This record gives sequence, C-alpha cells and structure tokens, in this order.
Amino acid sequence: MVANVKRFRLKRLPTLSDMSTHRERLQKYNFLVELNKMMMRIFVLFLGCFCLTPSMAQETQTRPTDDPQILRGWLENMAWHHRYSNEEIAQVTGLSIGDTAQYLERWGISEETRPARPTDKLFVLPYPGGRHPRIGFLDGAIEPQRETKLSVFCPWDETSYVVADFPEAIWSNLGLTYLAHTHIDTIWTKQGIQLAQQEWQLLPDGAFEATRVLPNQIEFGIKVIPRRDHLQMKMRLTNGTDATLTDLRVQNCVMLKAAAGFNRQSNDNKVFRDGYAIAKSDLADRWVISAWDPVHQAWGNDQCPCLHSDPKFPDCQPGETQWLRGWLSFYEGADIDAEIKRIEATGCARIRCIM
Repeated sequence: MVANVKRFRLKRLPTLSDMSTHRERLQKYNFLVELNKMMMRIFVLFLGCFCLTPSMAQETQTRPTDDPQILRGWLENMAWHHRYSNEEIAQVTGLSIGDTAQYLERWGISEETRPARPTDKLFVLPYPGGRHPRIGFLDGAIEPQRETKLSVFCPWDETSYVVADFPEAIWSNLGLTYLAHTHIDTIWTKQGIQLAQQEWQLLPDGAFEATRVLPNQIEFGIKVIPRRDHLQMKMRLTNGTDATLTDLRVQNCVMLKAAAGFNRQSNDNKVFRDGYAIAKSDLADRWVISAWDPVHQAWGNDQCPCLHSDPKFPDCQPGETQWLRGWLSFYEGADIDAEIKRIEATGCARIRCIM
C-alpha cells in the first residue's frame, strides 16, 4: 500500500531584478501617498481662503502706531466706549495682550474712569475696526476699512451704537470706483492697485472729515457734523479726469449689529419711504432714521442687518465738484410720520428722489 503524500511546489525565489521592480513600485506608491497628502493640504488652504476669510478679516485690520498720544486715544475709544476686550484691542493695535493690559493700567483706562458722554450733541467716534460691524453676509464685506466708518451712539443707551459707513461704495460709468471693503473687484483691484489706508480727521469744531484722491484724480470727501439731535453730512466729489463722469451712485450704509433692539436679521422692522431708510426697535418705540439727498434708492440688507438711503451725484464735468447732503438721527416715540414731517420742516433733509 502506497501512502498518500502531499506534494509541495517550491515557489521560485525572487531575483535581484524582481526586488528592484518591487522597490520601484513601493517608491511610486509612497510618492502617490505624499502627493495625495499635499493635494489635501492645498484643498484645505483653498477652503480657508474662500470660507474662512470673512471671520479672519479682523486679523488683517491691525494698525500699529508708535505715537503714544494716538495709541492712548484709540485705547480710550476701544476700552471706554466700544467696550473692547483686551484681546480685541491687541488685535487692532498689534500689541500683545500683556502690553495692552499694561498700557490700560498706566493711563488709567478702565470701567471706573470712563467719562460721561456729551449731552449737547450726539456722541460720535471713529469705529476702531477689528470687530466686524456686521452680523451676517460677512463674505460681502471682507477686510472692512475703518476710515469710512463712524460709530454713532444711541442717546438712550450707554452701550448701543450704529456704525455709519460713508461711503461704503461709489459707482460710476467707469465701474466700481471705490469700495470700503473687499468683496468684488473695483476698477483698481482689476489693475492690481492697492489704495492706501487712511484715518478720520477730527476738526476743532468737533466734526469729522475724510478725503481720498483716487489714482485717476477723482477726489471725494465727507464731513460729518454732530448736532444736538442728528448728524449733518456733506459729501462731495470732484472730477479730476478729462472726461465727464456719469451714473455716480453712492452706497451709504448704517449697520445695526451693535444697537440693542434693532439687530434682528429681518427687514420686517424697517420702513423705506420717500427716500428715507428707517429701522424701528423690537418694541416699536425707538427709531433710527437715515436719509440722503438726492436719493437714488432706499433699501436694507436683512442679513447684515443695515439701512441704506443711497444717493446719486449729478453728472460731473471735468474739473467740476458735485455735492450730496445727508441726515442721521434717533427718535423715541410712536408717531414716526410726525417725526419725518418735523425733519422735513427743518430743511436739512428735504429728499429729492432721482433715478
């Protein structure tokens, strides 16, 4: 009887050539793994650029200064009146959090030393930046520039304020001629031209003034004068080009994020009538009123939320200057119609509608 014996086939031993091929395949595999990792990093960076930029925009608004007087003024502005945290102040000034605390202590800037607000006129300060003035639609206002923005404090509340952006944008027959943040291309960004940062100038009479000369010699400026019960605004545009400027539409925005009772993301609490853009509080007993003359359109963005009474300059010949005038006020009461009639009777905000 022959026993059943299992037969085993001895596999062929790998040759040097086989081992070389295996190493090449392993190297290719490792290369593809690393390539995949690199592509994933690029993809994440791409998402960061387009999705995270609005929230990161605060970090790009740092404006350091070597002037102690200027620094102290901004620290008082931010800590006393806008109630910024030390982290927010550091973000704007470029100081460390530790240095911020030391400067605040050295200059006695604290809750206990906050001065009383003026009672003879509306309280207005330059908006410091850093903290985004909008609640929503942040991708429509990346890197907001503070040199067009003023905080106008509500007379009934120590902490509430609206942020007036004058001008937010200027359009002309040339295209988008100026934009106070990053969103869509202007005629300058299309050419790779970056406009210099500026600041508001405080005049001896307490008014705020800003002037900008664009690369093509179009010059625009605004003067904001705080009055007892309203802000008076004058905006001008001078045509320094050799061609007529037309379709000079201006966007002037009043942002409501920091105004308690007005920051609901809705247009249900707003009235747009006869060129006026008006927001009412949740209890309908307080109002924010914005108006420009001559007005092109009045509207609001519910996501920001904000008010727009957007004016339009008349066509401007070479060497000519055209003017706009504006009004911003607060009202406590229920009869908004009577308040609008009162404003109209002053002659300061008689609105002419143009299309």
